[in-house]
Amino acid sequence: MEYVKSKVRDIIDFPQKGIVFKDLTTVFKDPRALHLISWDLAKLYKDKGITKVVGIESRGFIAGSILAFKLDAGFVPVRKPGKLPAETIKASYEKEYGTDTIEIHSDAITEDDVVVIHDDVLATGGTMAAAIELIKSMKPKKIYVNFIIELSMLNGRAALPQDIEVTSLISY
Repeated sequence: MEYVKSKVRDIIDFPQKGIVFKDLTTVFKDPRALHLISWDLAKLYKDKGITKVVGIESRGFIAGSILAFKLDAGFVPVRKPGKLPAETIKASYEKEYGTDTIEIHSDAITEDDVVVIHDDVLATGGTMAAAIELIKSMKPKKIYVNFIIELSMLNGRAALPQDIEVTSLISY
């Protein structure tokens, strides 16, 4: 993962002053880095019986889709309000620079599913905690959580349920 880490770009004061944004677009455009991420993610979950990969808008769609393909699983998007066409359920949450809401189709996950929820970065944990709340309400057999990057100094894991396995490929 050192190679992947070397491709992450820091954007100072984005999206607001005082934030150092970890930009993964520079990772995704590099074929070797993208391959390494997809390989490592698939290794983590290949024997866990995953039936659905949930990707959080929008960068979670990239590696989440690749992971779903590699695991022969379905892909489910979690999006901002008003972006999904069918009936949805939603959760609101606090994040490091404001309040937001996410939605998922109400029929996206069943009680037979084993789910891995993927997002690009774990910061304060608010987005993922809301996604977990949504997925848990659908009562799947098991939930796993994954990030490419974890900003450990923000202690985002503390916002996530202790009964869910959380993995990150890179930690800062």
